[in-house]
Amino acid sequence: MNIIIVGAGEIGAHFAIALAEESHSITVIEFDSAVANDLQNYIDARVLVADGTDVSVLVDAGIVDCDLFLSVTSDKNVNMVSASIAKELGAKKTIARVSPAIERDQLFLNWRAHFAIDYIFSPERLAAVELAKFVRSPNSSLVEEIAGGFVELQGATVSAKSKHFGKPLREISFPDRIRIGVIMRGAKSFIPKAEDMLVEGDRVFLFGEPRKLAPTILEIEGEAKDQAEKNVVIFGGGEYGFSVAQMLEEENCRVRIFERSPERCEALGNQLSGVTVLNADATRLSEMKEECIGSIDFFIGATATDEDNVMTCLQAHNLGAKRCLSLIHRSDYADTMNNFGEALGIMAAVSPREATRKDLMRFITADRFHLLHELGGAELIEATVTEKAPVNGKQVKEVPWPDDCVIVARLHAEHGSVPKADELIQQDDALYAFVMGRRARRRFISLVTG
Repeated sequence: MNIIIVGAGEIGAHFAIALAEESHSITVIEFDSAVANDLQNYIDARVLVADGTDVSVLVDAGIVDCDLFLSVTSDKNVNMVSASIAKELGAKKTIARVSPAIERDQLFLNWRAHFAIDYIFSPERLAAVELAKFVRSPNSSLVEEIAGGFVELQGATVSAKSKHFGKPLREISFPDRIRIGVIMRGAKSFIPKAEDMLVEGDRVFLFGEPRKLAPTILEIEGEAKDQAEKNVVIFGGGEYGFSVAQMLEEENCRVRIFERSPERCEALGNQLSGVTVLNADATRLSEMKEECIGSIDFFIGATATDEDNVMTCLQAHNLGAKRCLSLIHRSDYADTMNNFGEALGIMAAVSPREATRKDLMRFITADRFHLLHELGGAELIEATVTEKAPVNGKQVKEVPWPDDCVIVARLHAEHGSVPKADELIQQDDALYAFVMGRRARRRFISLVTG
């Protein structure tokens, strides 16, 4: 693919190096000459020292033949303007990094449509989604976000105590927009039909809105629904900590934020009604003890400093916190922590760079689909609806989907959900499906991409 990246900071450089290693044609535009020269030493790609909003620069970079345009500087205004100009000049797909505030404002103004950008994202929100999933489902062996984080995949094991045990699926009333994608029975996996029953020991993989999945998982596993409230402390009230707190605010959680800046504490208090904001410093052992960190369920280090995040997690673990999560901005450090952190008491380390790469990789493919996950022969794949696709303009129920296929999610513009039968499929929608076998995969891809 011909890819142009504006911005060679943490996100841009990480992405550019990874893509150049996969033999894509990469051009990077960076305004700071020192940053550009540093990147040139690590990458086999064209690096321009220039303004990414300059039309002549974009033309020189090859915008007319650009398959994917990524504007990922730290300035949201530069990103949106450059991506908008790139789209007008002929780039096939444009993506812009924005602030979490822009994503939150989407309810009032569709920024993506206003600037004619194909996709907008914030690393802060993507990292927060990753952190929040561990709090929502700490005991699940598999939790994956798809459709922009609006839909979650979780696994559950059927218990004989479950009220759904021994019932055919057609007799089970799941909550709205909750769907079973795959059942694993021993070594066998299959896409379930209406007459299939849930058997003790089955591993069931469900899709749905993250906060709605938990009660259904408990029903399948035969557990009580009235789970105890989770006690969560977040260290850092910046955009990362704020985003995590906002996601957990409506969950069954008691959330406290430790923030060192009094001014930031006041701002957070005005924006988060269900969260306690404390002017406290988790790097001070005395303040950790004063706030009874040893009795909490989750401690999340979410500051801008990796060392503070890791060390406060270790400190919280030593005091007795049940689970600790750390934000790690350097992805190579995050890999190390995920490999060895559990021995130190850190449940998981989340890298904003890696969360961004994971989200954007679905746009980086020469194939007509993107393989997201495999479960015993069942494949979770994603494909984008083209103008000439047979499904374009049809309701979900009107499409002759293959037998071994189940549609589990649809991403339309910035909103994702498990689609209902009467929902209209439109061009540029991303459709997610579990398929079994090559024939079902080929049929699904043909229907979606033409």
